[in-house]
Amino acid sequence: MADFAKVRSEELKRRSDEFRCGDKILLTGYVYTARDAAHKRFDALLDQGKELPIPIENAVIYYAGPTPAPEGRPIGSCGPTTSGRMDKFAPRLLDMGLGGMIGKGERSQAVVDAIVRNRAIYLCAIGGAGALACNCIKSCEVIAFDDLGCESVKKLYVEDFPLIVADDCTGGDIFKKGRAEYCSL
Repeated sequence: MADFAKVRSEELKRRSDEFRCGDKILLTGYVYTARDAAHKRFDALLDQGKELPIPIENAVIYYAGPTPAPEGRPIGSCGPTTSGRMDKFAPRLLDMGLGGMIGKGERSQAVVDAIVRNRAIYLCAIGGAGALACNCIKSCEVIAFDDLGCESVKKLYVEDFPLIVADDCTGGDIFKKGRAEYCSL
């Protein structure tokens, strides 16, 4: 994977100026899973003036709801979910210092604007390949909202997780770029 840049999760936001839409990276470090239900609870906690159960500054959230771990593994299948479902929550978290998000699919203009404003990044994982993605996950720990089952917030340690930069901190958008290239054929 020579054409992939190796990046530590805790450095992702600081290094966001280095990456443009379409770039490929191998991410290593801690990421947090959170989907719709967890994001609703995050929002409610913030509305109540309470702290989030994860340290949001420079964090990376992976929009995934992993399946239970089979014997001898830290996690089951762990593919990305559609990111657009978190779009109403993402700008607030980005404005609080969230460094990056991992998911699949296009983001709203409000999210793209928040990515640019906060010098953050949005990465896409390969949809439908959750059984392969789990091979990059070396540990999994439930951090919050255990009652949500697969949608609980988990802290994962990933090694060389292959991702593509979908929205960069300059406003580059792989979905718009791809459509434009296709239409020019």
